[in-house]
Amino acid sequence: MTALTMTGVGFSYENKTVLKDVSFRLGKGKLVGIVGPNGGGKSTLLKMMAKQLVPQQGNITLNGTSLADYSMKALARELAFLPQQPISPAGITVEQLVQYGRHPHQGWFSQWSDEDAAQVANAIKWMKLEGLLQQPVASLSGGQRQRAWLAMILAQDTGVILLDEPTSALDIGHQIEVMESISQMVAVGKTVVLVIHDLAAAARYCDELVAIGEQGVVAAGPVREVITKPMIDKLYNTHVDILQAPFDDAPVIVPRRQADWQRLTG
Repeated sequence: MTALTMTGVGFSYENKTVLKDVSFRLGKGKLVGIVGPNGGGKSTLLKMMAKQLVPQQGNITLNGTSLADYSMKALARELAFLPQQPISPAGITVEQLVQYGRHPHQGWFSQWSDEDAAQVANAIKWMKLEGLLQQPVASLSGGQRQRAWLAMILAQDTGVILLDEPTSALDIGHQIEVMESISQMVAVGKTVVLVIHDLAAAARYCDELVAIGEQGVVAAGPVREVITKPMIDKLYNTHVDILQAPFDDAPVIVPRRQADWQRLTG
């Protein structure tokens, strides 16, 4: 069964159309990257998937049910969303943050259960946080902090996970650390959708890409079908070379200097 489907989705801010007639399907158990130029509507698209924004046209369904028919708490048991810059309460520890992921599964009178404890323990193990549990989240490095937030999302135990630029502002070492952690989430059967600007990381880690430009989807599919020179040149209004990486032949995007391609074409 398809995890999430968008059909004819559109959205505008005041008089500016950001997205129109967006349609695609996300299969289960995949890591899907949403790429495209700044201001193209990537984060808007992700927020609509998370029911943080309501589509002005079209419909979004999760496992065959319209998002409009989900309460926010019911949706949080099926789909988890991590925004670009999540804010943690002052003084909260890593362990407390991860435990918060179980909140959608708690009722007015329910107590902390063995299932809650097991999900939290598994998330801590998968994100390798055992030595950081009593540290304040605010004291962590960028990569550690992102792993703590990812552990909270993993403890939420949803089939679909949405991440908005989880590697932004991280150095290359922490980017790899976070992307490896996200890959672990996919390895346990989650469908993960992330907005990502780093095309090199997207090419190496993602199973599929959705390229957003010109107010809609301009390409979608396996990484090697989306990352081509004509597509990247058009999407970002630039000129690049596409090389193959050692070991796995993943596409590597190398931008040309503007002076170089103007000389060659002029």
